[in-house]
Amino acid sequence: MRLDPERAHEIAIAALRCAGWSGFGRGLLRWKFAGREALRLEQEILGRVFPNPVGLAAGFDKNAVAIRGLGALGFGFVEVGTVTPRPQAGNPRPRIFRHPREESLQNALGFNNDGMEAIHRRVTGGYPYPFPVGVNVGKNATTPLDRAEDDYETLFRGFAGGADYYVVNISSPNTPGLRDLQSPERVAGLVGLGRDLTARPVLVKLSPDLDLDAAVELAGAAVEAGAAGVIVANTTTDYRLIPGARDSGGLSGRVLQRRSFEMLEALAGALFGRTVLVSVGGVGSGDEVYRRLRAGASLVQIYTAFVYQGPALVRRVLARLAELMERDGLDTIDQVIGYDAGR
Repeated sequence: MRLDPERAHEIAIAALRCAGWSGFGRGLLRWKFAGREALRLEQEILGRVFPNPVGLAAGFDKNAVAIRGLGALGFGFVEVGTVTPRPQAGNPRPRIFRHPREESLQNALGFNNDGMEAIHRRVTGGYPYPFPVGVNVGKNATTPLDRAEDDYETLFRGFAGGADYYVVNISSPNTPGLRDLQSPERVAGLVGLGRDLTARPVLVKLSPDLDLDAAVELAGAAVEAGAAGVIVANTTTDYRLIPGARDSGGLSGRVLQRRSFEMLEALAGALFGRTVLVSVGGVGSGDEVYRRLRAGASLVQIYTAFVYQGPALVRRVLARLAELMERDGLDTIDQVIGYDAGR
């Protein structure tokens, strides 16, 4: 009998949480799974040293219970959340569906999380970590859209300096009305709130369903308002990508690869050198990571491929990344970033 996808996820998180509790457990994970190429892949951005450019996207460790265990697998950074001011259960189950043929997921979770206070305690309880940790923040489902800014203000005040960077999530399809916040004026206001209330870098995560011109305009408004970076892209509601897909939730994984790369190229054409670009969506190999970096991403995030390929994925990705750098005669990761973006 096949295990329910959300139950399988909960088991994986529990195992990583247990392994991360002790130095022995973390050492065992590093010995078995972590790569050995970190020194060549290190870079300093967003005020922190990133051991390598391959991170775990938000949504996997929603409640910040397995940060150290995940870092021991070789991720160069870990993003937790999405976190809302108050705890919320999310949408009814079942709400995660696998599409193995397409190596994709469909999730309609709805920001299920333990809430700001509990997650803040967990994140700050282990801070600082030997790798950067970001917190992805969003509004509660019950908060009216015209009061959304109040939730983000609460989150910025509540977390203050308890992480290395913050991500304003206005692009999930699973909270009704959330994507309506994707206007230049509201994005600029949310970024301004973050800049006023925390000394940490603030990034914005955009939807892949935006028109490319609109995405460039929105990202530009965020950067003008003081955003330190832009993450492209969240999950898509283009259900045509998978025959028989449900008409709810967001699709992630390989079916998003083309669109997320197109968005990266568009944003790099307008903003490379002005802000940090983080690419996510359909990334599942060292070759794809290398392509994203050369296109202008400073960092790349993985999620769905990690679910399908397992904990050894990071090691394989980093090893391949080092091979490609050696092939092209590039000594440091800084030489890779933007190689194809007219740097």
